[in-house]
Amino acid sequence: MTWWETALRLLLAVLIGCVIGIERERKNRPAGMRTHVLVCVGAATIAIMESLMIADTITLNMNNANTGIAVSYGRISAQVVSGIGFLGAGTIFISQKKIAGLTTAASLWNVACLGLAVGMGYYYIAIAGCGIVIITLTFLQRVVKVNAVKHVEVKFIHRVETIAFINDYFQSIGVRVLDIDFHVENKGKYNLYTNIYTLDMQGKTTYKDIVNKLSEYANIQGIRTRNT
Repeated sequence: MTWWETALRLLLAVLIGCVIGIERERKNRPAGMRTHVLVCVGAATIAIMESLMIADTITLNMNNANTGIAVSYGRISAQVVSGIGFLGAGTIFISQKKIAGLTTAASLWNVACLGLAVGMGYYYIAIAGCGIVIITLTFLQRVVKVNAVKHVEVKFIHRVETIAFINDYFQSIGVRVLDIDFHVENKGKYNLYTNIYTLDMQGKTTYKDIVNKLSEYANIQGIRTRNT
């Protein structure tokens, strides 16, 4: 392997890590451009080093027929694939029973794999893999719509008219109510009702749309989204 080919592989690793990292940084995710670049370059470095070790071993055995030196190809790279899990785990956190960072952890793991592909000289695999990752992170969710079950907690007064308003709104946007958990608090002059709706989200309806619309109604005192 010549010096310029080594430099080319490292440069391609930088570009791939940069492209994926910028997408994550734009969305304010835990791991951004620098983290992805470092992971990709590190993985590429390991792959280059392993490729050079293989080449050196083969050359040594060809020049010295009696040496019989063997090398286990892929053993060091395998440690990168498994070891990157520790770094990925650092991007995953739980706040108010909400898990975040899984996609970023997966992108870090993919960047490490792409770095290995670059370091071993499989340029087409690396470039194609980078494209697939970018498409998945940027466009896939817009193309493939998943009707996920969501939970919305609504605090309100004047039970009869408010529930009628909420039900009419959900029906108008095509959101199906799967379950309702409720709670009542006595506030002296009035009762404060809390309903937790389990919703089957349809079409282009989002959490933001629901929160904005319901918060405009005077009888609703508070609204928030929940995981459970």
